[in-house]
Amino acid sequence: MDRMNEGFHPERTLPNPPPLPVALTTYLYKSRKSPHCSFSTATKNTWDSLFDEGYRADVSIYTDNGGIIYAHASILGMASSVFKSMLNLKQSRAHSSSGHRRSISIRGVPPEGVQIFVRFLYSSCFEEDKMQEHALTVLVLSHAYAIPHLKRKCECQLLDKGLITRDNVVDIFQLALLCDAPRLSLFCHRFMLKHFKAISSTDGWDAMKKSHPVLEKQILKSVIDEDIRDKERVRKINERKVYMQLYEAMEALVHICKDGCQTIGPYDKILKKDQAPCKYSACKGLELLIRHFAGCEMRVGGGCKHCKRMWQVLELHSRLCANSDVCRVPLCRSFKLRRRRQNKKDEIKWRILVRNIVRSKSISGAPFFSLGIKD
Repeated sequence: MDRMNEGFHPERTLPNPPPLPVALTTYLYKSRKSPHCSFSTATKNTWDSLFDEGYRADVSIYTDNGGIIYAHASILGMASSVFKSMLNLKQSRAHSSSGHRRSISIRGVPPEGVQIFVRFLYSSCFEEDKMQEHALTVLVLSHAYAIPHLKRKCECQLLDKGLITRDNVVDIFQLALLCDAPRLSLFCHRFMLKHFKAISSTDGWDAMKKSHPVLEKQILKSVIDEDIRDKERVRKINERKVYMQLYEAMEALVHICKDGCQTIGPYDKILKKDQAPCKYSACKGLELLIRHFAGCEMRVGGGCKHCKRMWQVLELHSRLCANSDVCRVPLCRSFKLRRRRQNKKDEIKWRILVRNIVRSKSISGAPFFSLGIKD
């Protein structure tokens, strides 16, 4: 009460609030040299100093080439359940011996990769250039010691920084499978299918053939399946082009019979010599086909092959036309009436053709205005 009477104000003694996470993240990413972290620089420096100086470290991590990294059991155990189990077991053994410092061996990988891995457990930071160099090592360690968020960061480094090449993709693919990294393995799998010819001649591919022949067979099967899918995709694209050409030919036929086109048109239309060029590419071929159809003297068996094609064009139009009563195309209504006497097999073929044409036009996104088709 006395302090309050003396003008003591609690709100004036409180420290300033920390910066917002968004502002802090923006600040950290502005500097390319700054490590990837998610908290303030002062906090990061404190944890890095604890790791670098090994203050009161109670764990020795032995690496290849005689390297030793000093760490703290409490930090390792909280970061990894695998480390916790290992350290608890070593602690029970240490009570029966004279030594107090526990030891862990991490061998078979580059020592610098182990250092990057352990440092991340302290400050959740890493230097990007070093991480890019040892991303695969850290990926393996993060999987072995059950640290999933670090494994995801390694995946991002490999994928986003373009570290996967034709020479190393086979090795990375096998590691991704062993380390249960589905995003990375899927990317590598697609990469191998895309560049299979070049990758199949690399040393990594030869090594995989000897060590994992079953995996090689699975990839070869995927290549064959992908080739089949590509061919099927090309076939469908070519079919769609044919259906689009047929639809454009039907539009051109309506255009000729309704408005006329340069040198050919309905009998009640006067064709102007100075007409603008026709926008339908099929008009020229239809003009020749119509002129031949009008003057052909071969009447046996439905006419010659050109006349038969013209009959097919007229029948296809009648099946696409939505209003035969007002249609200007010749024989449109007659073909609709003739349909009743057509055999079932031919009727099914025509329906399939019409459905594919309508579907292809629908995929293209254009409306069915010219022929009056109801989508």
